[in-house]
Amino acid sequence: MTVPLARGTSARRRQLMLATACTVFGGAAFAQAPAGDFPNKPIRMVVTFPPGGSADAVVRMLVPRLNEKLGQPVVVDNRPGAGGNVGLSLVAKTPADGYTLGLGAAGALTANVSLYPQMPFDPVKDFKPVGMVAATPFVIVGHPSIAARTQRELIALAKSKPGGLSIGHGGNGTAMHLSAALFAQMADVKLVEVPYRGSGPAALDAMAGQIPLALVDLPASLQQIRAGKLIAFSVTSAQRVPMLPDVPTVAEAGLPGYDSTGWFGVVAPAGTPAPIVMRLNAEINAALGDEQIKASIRNLGAEPAPGSSEAFEAYIRSETKKWAKVIQAANIRLD
Repeated sequence: MTVPLARGTSARRRQLMLATACTVFGGAAFAQAPAGDFPNKPIRMVVTFPPGGSADAVVRMLVPRLNEKLGQPVVVDNRPGAGGNVGLSLVAKTPADGYTLGLGAAGALTANVSLYPQMPFDPVKDFKPVGMVAATPFVIVGHPSIAARTQRELIALAKSKPGGLSIGHGGNGTAMHLSAALFAQMADVKLVEVPYRGSGPAALDAMAGQIPLALVDLPASLQQIRAGKLIAFSVTSAQRVPMLPDVPTVAEAGLPGYDSTGWFGVVAPAGTPAPIVMRLNAEINAALGDEQIKASIRNLGAEPAPGSSEAFEAYIRSETKKWAKVIQAANIRLD
């Protein structure tokens, strides 16, 4: 860039003016460079779930499309543990340049701050939400021998024998655990909550009659429901799910205002430049809009959930407040 100088300016003054101009304009170019040429190297996606689960599977569905549109490979790095805290604590400590992202869920991004006495990161201050990816509604199921066929009958049965019914869920501190606690609070019933290591074992024990009830995800229970081996009382989402169109929501079946789903989304370290966040958000949303990808996600029992970074951030804040109240009322604590 040419900087015009006034006639008669001394050589020393010219040097100072040129140096100042280079500093100003060069600094501006440097500040824009991280976003302007992003990405120019591989991006690491830290997934807070083990390989093979639905969240991991959804991310791997998006990766080929992201690789193509971003022009750089997105490398999946599975770091499960401590309800998502292990993986996200790693992301929180990385440079805010868009090259390390985290795929976190409702637990680590909203509930864990109320569940754990100490957290390795601040879910609000240490991350910039990029965008939600998918939501996973749950279903309340029971063994066919249970003396209820609707949610209203189930609640009446639970009230007739306080503490006499147990309900399995996917593990302490999981979204399924909290969904079961919210159900018991809103229905004003006392259920014995039984934690399992995932939805699969809980659904299997309910099908075998080892426990009368379970709150599990759709992939773990859909085939058994369709085969009549499990009764589906209600789904936990705000709307009915396409895979079980005849099963009402918890709210429809007698508990207005109930809404609870598992979900996961992408976050970046706090301070990541806005243009980078916008670029990543746009490419993730575009991938989620692909008809083949949408169908594949729905086959897993999840629902694509594209949206803006701002909407995701607002949702995280509202869910954090919601689950804090549920956890406090149920006196749930994890070490």
